[in-house]
Amino acid sequence: METVQTPLYQAFADELRGAMADGRLPAGARLPSVREAARSRGLSINTVLAAYRHLEARGLVEARPQSGYFVRSRLPAPPAPRFAARPTPARPAKTAVLNRIATVIAAQSNANNVDLSLACPKGSDFYPGDKLARIIADTARRHPELLTDYALPPGSLRLRREIARHALDLGVSMTAEDVILTNGCMEALQFALRTVTRAGDAIAVESPTYFNLIPLAEALGLRTIEVPTDPGSGMSMDALELLLSERRVSAVVTMPNVHNPLGISMPLAAKRRLAALAAEYRVPVIEDALYAELQYAVPLQPAVKAFDRDGWVILCASYSKTLVPGIRAGWMEAGRFQREVADLKFCSSVAQPAVTCEALGVFLENGGYAQHMRRLRRTYAGQIDRLRGLIDQVFPAGTRATEPTGGFLVWVELPPGCDADRLFDEALARGISITPGTLFSPSGRYTRHIRLSGCYPFSERHIHALVTLGQLASQQLGG
Repeated sequence: METVQTPLYQAFADELRGAMADGRLPAGARLPSVREAARSRGLSINTVLAAYRHLEARGLVEARPQSGYFVRSRLPAPPAPRFAARPTPARPAKTAVLNRIATVIAAQSNANNVDLSLACPKGSDFYPGDKLARIIADTARRHPELLTDYALPPGSLRLRREIARHALDLGVSMTAEDVILTNGCMEALQFALRTVTRAGDAIAVESPTYFNLIPLAEALGLRTIEVPTDPGSGMSMDALELLLSERRVSAVVTMPNVHNPLGISMPLAAKRRLAALAAEYRVPVIEDALYAELQYAVPLQPAVKAFDRDGWVILCASYSKTLVPGIRAGWMEAGRFQREVADLKFCSSVAQPAVTCEALGVFLENGGYAQHMRRLRRTYAGQIDRLRGLIDQVFPAGTRATEPTGGFLVWVELPPGCDADRLFDEALARGISITPGTLFSPSGRYTRHIRLSGCYPFSERHIHALVTLGQLASQQLGG
């Protein structure tokens, strides 16, 4: 009988598959470049490409533009959260959730802890700090009046023009006059809520949601209604429309692009529907676009604001996660609420510091930002791949994790039998800080979930902390 020869590309693909299976090529690892592999193995470039594409078609590797091929993680995604058929009544946040938020923030503020989940990138790997420092110093030297004169609204025209120009990347058309400068994205969210709600009102929030939104709503006297949010497709538009049709909420707060903590983005059709629902029911949608520019794929998916025709969407954003956290450079476009928000900004903090705003405008203007963002997106895509690979290796069997489409956050679901709050306490006793899932729900849902972050260099100390965390989770299962 004649022996059938295995094609060269198949043999090479099988060899790589074996290296993935035994850990020699872990999740997140970069495969050798096509030319390098061809040269070292004595294969043609077409043979190597065929092997890589064979693995890609089977979901084992992924191609990244201008970066190469990378091993994908085998971690399954968490399922959609289970909710009652009808949304629950509006309620204030549970006291236990608010207390736990305060405890976690205190742990994250302790420099002696290894923080595995704080969504605050640190260091030159993620921010062009040296370049910005030079621009700020040069701006102050050339324009000393920016230091000695009072900053008045609306603030740096250069910065506002650049914000409007870059907003086009998210499909948002606006002018410099539409931009309100704020002290970070949190101030923008606060101004939006203070403008469109009053104490006692109910707001619709995603579940899970950004945890700092919970104490903000509490401070403003607002009640929340959690809308189920799928790790794959975002906020349920059907559940939201039911709430809107029953006139049960005064505003909707959502993070449609690169959601915190899920790391995913809402499909285009859902964004269009959300903008249409806001106009139909005349209920403002507050869109948190803090991470929107950190989408891995370009061109970027548009914001909900891109589909807003009647000014019911309030867009809030910041450069804290992408460029420079130290100067708290945020902004918003408030649509039909522009005048009220601008007045509130003036009453609250007048204006933003002129010299830092002007310097930031210079950086955005000279092309440095675009180059920085290209590099940053590649960096975070690699960081997330490696983080998911480590989770796959060191956490107990049955662990699930989202596969982010941007940013640096991963939402992890632990197997039944694990308790995230207990895991937080046990990890903290060993000098490790995490964020348990209960923080991301006003009612304390997600008791088996944690948020982990990939915005830190994977030092030996950091990896050891992840291994320890996985061991603690396994011990809860008797492992």
